[in-house]
Amino acid sequence: MSAESSNLSNIEHRAVIKYFVKSKTLKEILKTWYQFFRICAFVYDGQKWARLFQQGRESCEDDPRPGRPVTVVSEENVRKSKK
Repeated sequence: MSAESSNLSNIEHRAVIKYFVKSKTLKEILKTWYQFFRICAFVYDGQKWARLFQQGRESCEDDPRPGRPVTVVSEENVRKSKK
């Protein structure tokens, strides 16, 4: 992965895709991405987000997921883990 790409967060990657979707095809986006970052690692995620933006999605952030959070910190849990 290039230094430029590793410095970008997922949201920043998605913002780049969102910008390009307005004027380029997915193939053109992938080509431009590779020319700049020299990686192909984003292909699946990039295709998914390009499709979502083409369908009208505006947000670059993940949707909230249902269910219990992966980590839950409470005083009770901290006390239990220290025993």
